[in-house]
Amino acid sequence: MSVHSFQSVYKLRLDQSTKPFNARGSKVQRCAKCAVALQFCLCQYKVVIGSEARFMVLLSQNEVFKPSNTGRLIGDIFPNSQYFQWQRTQAPQALLDVLNHSDFFPVLIFPDHYAQKSNSMKLAVKNELPRHKKPLFILLDGSWREARRMYHQSPYLHDLPLLSFTPQQISQYQMRKSDNLNHLSTVEVASLCLEWFGEEKQAQCLQHWFAVFRESYLLSRSQGRGNIEREQLRLFSAHYQRHSGRVVSEDG
Repeated sequence: MSVHSFQSVYKLRLDQSTKPFNARGSKVQRCAKCAVALQFCLCQYKVVIGSEARFMVLLSQNEVFKPSNTGRLIGDIFPNSQYFQWQRTQAPQALLDVLNHSDFFPVLIFPDHYAQKSNSMKLAVKNELPRHKKPLFILLDGSWREARRMYHQSPYLHDLPLLSFTPQQISQYQMRKSDNLNHLSTVEVASLCLEWFGEEKQAQCLQHWFAVFRESYLLSRSQGRGNIEREQLRLFSAHYQRHSGRVVSEDG
């Protein structure tokens, strides 16, 4: 089964685009892969960590080109994550093939009070997962308004088991105004999935990588003004640098 990376979706959208991306931040010279300013490029610091879970990220049309997107960070740490451009009219066959793969147990991450009644299986604890399959956590990546539209216009999501989270703290996402202070960024939700699944070290690694990205992104936006010592990157490197670019074991 092929892996659909964030970069593959990005390149596809770039080929389909009829006009350049001119939103906020478009004038900054950015790394094409990590999306921060070239002088703060993070690509050399990425690590890969093993997980028994899998992620599928459905990207809204507007989200792919936004440098503040955090869904891409999941694939940095877990490169077997699957990314698909959400389509209103028909789901890509490759997406449906992943959902129907015998190795996976798809779980939609979405607030249960907004879900269809057909999403009748609402997970509460890890023990409710089948032991012979890997959980496939499905994340809708976009603004809250976009995520609701993606869900309601995608019947293939309506019968999936549902997992919902109630945030216990305010999101640390500082790169874009949110529709609601109670909403978390995509990467923060992915971290909660890992914690729920019992993979604390994997969740912490993803949280640390998010902190590094947020720090470097904000420096990119301020054109280097502020704390250029990059404390979060220093802490991340001190803990993970010996594994940089290689697989980090669960005990690493």
